Amino acid sequence: MSFVKAVRFHSFGDANVLRYEDAPVPSIGPTDVLLQLKAAALNHLDVFIRSGSREKNIPLPHIPGSDGAGNIAEVGREVKSFKPGDSVLISPGISCCQCEMCLGGKDNLCSKYHVLGTKEDGTYAEFVKLPAANVLPIPHGLDFNQAAAIPLVFLTAWHMLVTLVKVREGETALIHGAGSGVGSAGIQIAKLLGARVITTTGSDEKLMKAKALGADEIINYREKDFTEEVKRITEKRGVDVVFEHIGGEVFEKSITILGKSGRLVTCGSTTNFLSKVDIRYVYSRQQTIYGSWMGWKQELVEVLKFFEGGKRKLQPVIDSVFPLAQAAEAQRRMEERKNFGKIVLNV
Repeated sequence: MSFVKAVRFHSFGDANVLRYEDAPVPSIGPTDVLLQLKAAALNHLDVFIRSGSREKNIPLPHIPGSDGAGNIAEVGREVKSFKPGDSVLISPGISCCQCEMCLGGKDNLCSKYHVLGTKEDGTYAEFVKLPAANVLPIPHGLDFNQAAAIPLVFLTAWHMLVTLVKVREGETALIHGAGSGVGSAGIQIAKLLGARVITTTGSDEKLMKAKALGADEIINYREKDFTEEVKRITEKRGVDVVFEHIGGEVFEKSITILGKSGRLVTCGSTTNFLSKVDIRYVYSRQQTIYGSWMGWKQELVEVLKFFEGGKRKLQPVIDSVFPLAQAAEAQRRMEERKNFGKIVLNV
């Protein structure tokens, strides 16, 4: 049996359970590809999987990781769209590709839909096996680190802002968590759609980086109550859209500064998954609350067009790069919220 280097955990726990060690080379099926990874990007989902807080029904030891980019090393006998040597990035949403939802293009509603690295081994490794339907060519002009930093967060933000809440030119959008991967993607997409962007984060250094990405108004939530600041900025009118992924009190308070016919879209709960909502705001202001989970493969194809060479209107935001062997240190940086943008592992 051949082996590769990978980061695995043999039990659930904190970052200390991650081990850099040998793991078997994955064997592929007829519709799969074997990808030799050059870069893998971190997501909060990796922490939830490692800790066991969201999912414990996975075989151990386990390799986490959903985002990645590299070169195809091997293709299954039925794969015609790619060949060994092709440089690709990963589309991390895995589905059956056969049901009504998949055939209708809404694969994230497939009953078998899940994110790579949550049920099978993921991208914290030299090689990963995945369906050929889940790789896409890297946009011209991007390196492997940049390509790995795009898929999950830009797909998620695109689905939230373009497909669900349909941000329109001239609207005001509150993007929470500018320093996160999905937050930094949300700022850029909201600006691309012509919105006035207000964003929050916990340090002045991160606020300046958010400003450089295009944010019009910036709020340090550690120093000021973001609800009072939003009321001041909007002259008490409130915002048209709230882009939320933190949960708990942030979700609760966001409802109160959402204006008439406002739309709140949420894709996660990195702090607390329980919130209380004063539903008087919801019905009296005729608000709409959307839940969002990842997005459609076709949406990733669409958003990647904005990363192409000279026409580039969106940019991957990379905070830092660690060698694969230092994955535990990289995860700690994310857990401590020190990052602005994506943390990448070089494989």
